[in-house]
Amino acid sequence: MSLRLTPLTGAAILPLLDALADLRIRVFHDYPYLYEGSLDYERRYLQSYAEATGSVVVGAFDGDRMVGAATALPLRHEPEAVTGPFRAQGLNPDRIFYFGESVLLPEYRGQGVGVRFFAEREAHARAVGGHDHAAFCAVIRPDNHPRRPADHVPLDRFWQKRGFTLVPDLVCSLSWRDRDETEETPKRMAVWMKGLA
Repeated sequence: MSLRLTPLTGAAILPLLDALADLRIRVFHDYPYLYEGSLDYERRYLQSYAEATGSVVVGAFDGDRMVGAATALPLRHEPEAVTGPFRAQGLNPDRIFYFGESVLLPEYRGQGVGVRFFAEREAHARAVGGHDHAAFCAVIRPDNHPRRPADHVPLDRFWQKRGFTLVPDLVCSLSWRDRDETEETPKRMAVWMKGLA
């Protein structure tokens, strides 16, 4: 099965907001994110990728159907809950490119799309220029979390193979509603970084 990967920027992102929102809700519903999302919230969140200078959405398409996507934008466009901890560690958000999410429907996994998502975003970050590092956040869940599947395999080794390193003591916070929650609560997010030189 061959998927077409297409980097999209600016207004080209707008027609795909609903498809991307649906993907995020479906994929992040599973562990470890356990996200109980809404289309209204997703549209507002994803609109920022259409508006932010330097942003990209790398869409994965099976024919005309979007089956996966990866997002990235300069870190300075992220909220203070994300940028603040970087500043507190002496890191300049203006010099960091932030990889948002990689989402892919389960039936398309294991074919190298995740590797291509990282490569496309790194190429875009280098083309935009002015950034020393790429970074992303990953939710921190305890090993004994009640919803952790018995066959869950953390992605740490995959990220390490892409050249990313976990940054000790750099933790951000993002809020969303878990599947078993009635309201949003803050979630601790570990930060992984890689040099772009």
